[in-house]
Amino acid sequence: MQTDIKSLYENELTELMTGFGEPKYRAAQIFRWLHEGVTSFDKMTNVSKKLREKLVENCYISNASIEKKLISSYDDTRKYLFSFFDGETVESVLMKYHHGYTSCISTQAGCKMGCTFCATGQGGFSRNLTASEMLAQIQAEQKDNGIRISNIVLMGMGEPLDNFDNVVRFLRLVSCENGMNIGMRHISLSTCGIVPRIYELADMKLQLTLSVSLHAPNDDIRSRTMPVNKKYPVAQLLDACRYYNAQTGRRISFEYAMIDGVNDSDSCATELGKKLKGMIAHVNLIPVNTVSGTGYRKSKKDRQQSFINILAGYGITATVRRTLGSDINASCGQLRRKNRQDTATIGGE
Repeated sequence: MQTDIKSLYENELTELMTGFGEPKYRAAQIFRWLHEGVTSFDKMTNVSKKLREKLVENCYISNASIEKKLISSYDDTRKYLFSFFDGETVESVLMKYHHGYTSCISTQAGCKMGCTFCATGQGGFSRNLTASEMLAQIQAEQKDNGIRISNIVLMGMGEPLDNFDNVVRFLRLVSCENGMNIGMRHISLSTCGIVPRIYELADMKLQLTLSVSLHAPNDDIRSRTMPVNKKYPVAQLLDACRYYNAQTGRRISFEYAMIDGVNDSDSCATELGKKLKGMIAHVNLIPVNTVSGTGYRKSKKDRQQSFINILAGYGITATVRRTLGSDINASCGQLRRKNRQDTATIGGE
């Protein structure tokens, strides 16, 4: 079996080189090439032909190929459908802000969590992504646009904490000084609330921003929209979040999809405010996306503002997320699902 070389830490790459009978400094050379985004060993011009042949024989480089690209006419947001070596596809979104470029990447092909308002879950789960496949999404976007990405959001397809080991490896690789060198404080990780992994992540003290997809103030509403809540209810989740606060000193961002008539009442806001009071937290209100088959509608603007005002009374800052790429369905899952449907239709003809 060939080695996924771009998923190796530099010390692991050093062990590989010495195993090949090569000097240790070769590891640093190859590591830099991989994190600059080379797509083949032939492009490593300062590496001997003999070593390149050995690498081709024993290793492979994960690449993300662009299958589709949509560009928003409103704000230049770019949505990508990438494919990997096995034909599996994932989505990623490139967003431009005044402070630079942010890439929202996927960590799994599909998702197991089954949140009712999410298009990704409707497409089913295929497999976990490797650390190298996460890196490849960023590198492909940088190459396609001739830019440097400065911020990363793990909020695309999949549940990052359900692919914990690969995600942690990615985080350490992407923030490595000799690699892409994107600092942890420029990375956000979104989770639907896998409680044991939040504790584990907290103990690592990585200094990234934890975003928790809460979407409801109580178990009754949350269990109806997010099946994960039946295993890890709200009280347990918030205890884990307080532990994360204490261990890292980092503010937690609570994602809250505003669904008309479901979770956007004044009583929901009051209950949420009481439960979050005293935490280092921010609530990110997200007008729910229209996804076929769900029947959900986004909350009206007066409901959103009322929610913000009530939370402020409990000392919790809340804002409405700026919508980017609305004309290209920039929320993840919809492009992949359509591509799969089109492929199935073609295959059935």
